[in-house]
Amino acid sequence: MQLGVVYDPLHEELFTAERGGGALLNDRKIRVSQRRGMEGALIGTGIPFRDDQQLKVYLPMLEVIIKDTAGVRRPGSAALDFAYVAAGRLDGFWELGLRPWDFAAGALLVTEAGGMVTDLAGSERHFDTCNVVAGGPKVHKAMLQRLRPCLGPDLPA
Repeated sequence: MQLGVVYDPLHEELFTAERGGGALLNDRKIRVSQRRGMEGALIGTGIPFRDDQQLKVYLPMLEVIIKDTAGVRRPGSAALDFAYVAAGRLDGFWELGLRPWDFAAGALLVTEAGGMVTDLAGSERHFDTCNVVAGGPKVHKAMLQRLRPCLGPDLPA
């Protein structure tokens, strides 16, 4: 990915990122939040709706992530969720079973805004597994620690 663009027509907001050039919202530089951990964090997610088996894997994750946070939100667009992480509106985000086109631009936005994007195990295989965790560095790390016990043979990281 060299260039990423996410447009929110309801708010007339254009999020852009160029590899090595930072991330912008309507031509103004954006950064991920500097939250130091999960306490008080606002986390975005996508709730599985196609596959009951995936929902059974997801619900324990929701349970461990939500503790001590300001809450979990499901706005409905992974691309915008990533853009909101990049702009510091969400402190973190995770979702299972995305398609690369759902998060490719957003992943570049987050990394160019100073955040991290990985799969559930913390590796850079998220385009292979399509399971993602994104956030500012400290929230990202805390999310991975909370999600680690939920990983198993039924879920590629």
